[in-house]
Amino acid sequence: MSTVIGVLRKRLLAPSLASVGFAERGFPVTHTDATARLEAVPQAVICGFEWAIEGASLWEVERRLALIEPEQRGFAYEGATMGYTILDAMPGGGRDRTRELLEGPARPYIFLTYIGIGFAMARLPRPLWKNILPELTDVAYHPTMSWLAVDGYGFDRAYFDTEKWVGEQAEPVPYPWAGRPEYFARAFDQGVGRALWFIHGGNPTAAAAAVGRFAEHRRADLWSGVGLASTFAGGADQRGLGILRRAAGEYYDELALGVVFAVKARTYAAYVPTHTHLAAEVLTGLSVQALREISDRTEAAGGDDGSLPLYEVWRERIRAEFRPEARRAAS
Repeated sequence: MSTVIGVLRKRLLAPSLASVGFAERGFPVTHTDATARLEAVPQAVICGFEWAIEGASLWEVERRLALIEPEQRGFAYEGATMGYTILDAMPGGGRDRTRELLEGPARPYIFLTYIGIGFAMARLPRPLWKNILPELTDVAYHPTMSWLAVDGYGFDRAYFDTEKWVGEQAEPVPYPWAGRPEYFARAFDQGVGRALWFIHGGNPTAAAAAVGRFAEHRRADLWSGVGLASTFAGGADQRGLGILRRAAGEYYDELALGVVFAVKARTYAAYVPTHTHLAAEVLTGLSVQALREISDRTEAAGGDDGSLPLYEVWRERIRAEFRPEARRAAS
């Protein structure tokens, strides 16, 4: 059960549902059924965060999250991970809540829970980041995919401080995540790209134009974020997805990379909504099953040569599957 202190923490730390809405944030979004579904994503995150930051037990948090519809449940786990991460980082708070969550009921949502850690990073001073990633036992894709925490940090900054990170296109101060400070900005930018999809309400033309306003060296990772968000969270119909595919142009392999990661996360959680099937088909011409096979094949082959994070090695192998020479060979 929640404590009085937990309720106070929630009141102090948890944003209201309205404050994460598109209108409250000042995003240029016209309300439709599709944008309402997108807007439900940050609201689901807030629900999970509120339940965790109150200090509710893992048993109670798991059962509350089970009440969230399957399409949004992973986002609620993002929020719960964010809440437990902040609690663990507080003075005297080291109770391994985050580790128990990720090794327990959050296992199917491991890709999204890393993003939740990134949301916590945005609210904690950098000195506390050093021990923020829990040591996990027998959890798939750990720590390779922990770079999604940096992605989550980038999403949070772009979503909640849009003028600085999108309008002014500020770049983050490097941090040695996984010992790779030189890669930090790239993982951050994939999160910014995901945020651009939400900021523009799934409008493919507006999202593509927003990417194009960034410096050229940042656009590739931004496009992978757009592909990930449009496939995992939805927001566009068949026509809109077709526009998005054409707008990607020379960054098509980056867009497809995001699609593959989204499919991997959805299939790993054993729930693939209709909009993910549609995005897979329109953006890549391949089925969800085919894209999952690509992610599995590229992840399993070879290893890290030491020059790049294994996360980026995997990303590069996926991109290679969608470059013109690979598509000609497959035809």
